[in-house]
Amino acid sequence: MKIRVPIAAAILFLAVAAPRQGRAVQASDNDSDNPNVRPPVTKADIRIVQRAREILNSPSKWNRADNRVCPPEAKTFSLYCALEIATDEVTGKFEHRGAVMQEARFVIDEIAAGKNYNHRLMDYNNDPATTFPDIQKFFQLLGERVTRRLQEESKDRRGP
Repeated sequence: MKIRVPIAAAILFLAVAAPRQGRAVQASDNDSDNPNVRPPVTKADIRIVQRAREILNSPSKWNRADNRVCPPEAKTFSLYCALEIATDEVTGKFEHRGAVMQEARFVIDEIAAGKNYNHRLMDYNNDPATTFPDIQKFFQLLGERVTRRLQEESKDRRGP
């Protein structure tokens, strides 16, 4: 009997904790600062990626010293700020853990595997090894990822 209680407690713990151990989890009201939350994407998210890429369309517009503060009068932009500004322009409301921002973080997890950045967007942007072609590739991969998720989620809503 003494063994059953710890085993039951361990099973309960795993049932609650295991879903959180994966890279991405579905969004809920309690996930406002979960670094792996995965909110549903919308068509607006595709427009956000396109607009962010337009904002950061040349090396002369790239701010390589990001601090995640995005002043309205800025003439140069980091990845984070380009996405924040684009989100504000497209939706009128920036969300730190919104779908595009989260998918952007997951893209960085893939293209900079093993870097273990503390703030993925800022640290990738500021990494001396990151080049402007890397930034453009990032936007391409982000656009593809958001488009693919939108298609998958649309298919899931329609059913088989």
